Amino acid sequence: MAGKITMAGSEVAQRYASAFFDLAQEEGRLDALESDLTAIGTAIEESDDLQALISSPVYSRAEKESAISAILSQADPLTRNLAALMAANGRLFALPGVIVAFRERAAQSRGEVSAEAISAVALNDEQQKRLRAEIEASIGKAVNLQTRVDEKLLGGLIVKVGSKMVDSSLRTKLTRLKMAMKEA
Repeated sequence: MAGKITMAGSEVAQRYASAFFDLAQEEGRLDALESDLTAIGTAIEESDDLQALISSPVYSRAEKESAISAILSQADPLTRNLAALMAANGRLFALPGVIVAFRERAAQSRGEVSAEAISAVALNDEQQKRLRAEIEASIGKAVNLQTRVDEKLLGGLIVKVGSKMVDSSLRTKLTRLKMAMKEA
């Protein structure tokens, strides 16, 4: 099953994200390119095949470049060029980290804080709106909230804001209860 890949902290990802962010600002296309990268990130998270393509050494640089160009045929030319350059340089494995780092930098430039909410079931619009408002009230800044579903949580929610995480998932509560019962 495909899963979340994050490597925003890697030097390679930070360098590519920084250069791409600067280019996006110079070209005045920050929103369009951020939208492209968000869609690519979602596709990577949802596709085992795409994850294998970008991370496996089995595929040659040329094969990766050709495949990623075909996959991104509808994307902005700058986005396609970024992915093609990364593939040609053997750095396509860092693309998920570039996406995370780019989005963090874009949110920062808008004065927003990025937050992620992981839930056992999809949050509806009203729930997302209330959660965003609670986080904004708590930190005093605008929040760019991303949500995703992880059925393994069983229930509850995990909220990540910057380096802080609040885990109120049922899975974690059951794990704590299990450990407490073993100690008793």
